[in-house]
Amino acid sequence: MKNRLTNLTDHLFAQLERLAEENLTPEQIETEAKRAEAIVSLADRVTDNARTQLAAAKLFAEHGQQILPMLPQIGKASE
Repeated sequence: MKNRLTNLTDHLFAQLERLAEENLTPEQIETEAKRAEAIVSLADRVTDNARTQLAAAKLFAEHGQQILPMLPQIGKASE
């Protein structure tokens, strides 16, 4: 699995195609619906993270190095 937003989009569309299969049994539909719910939940987290990264990048683009002390230090232990 690749870790890019375009790959996430591919996975979401693949799940949509599985849900659209017309010859699924009720049990298969239930399984795919649960799977879709899990995928969407994870996709929401991934897109929230991407949105946060974009917001940080915009702040840096607008304010430069001076904004860095106000951003959380990712990867460092909290004091």
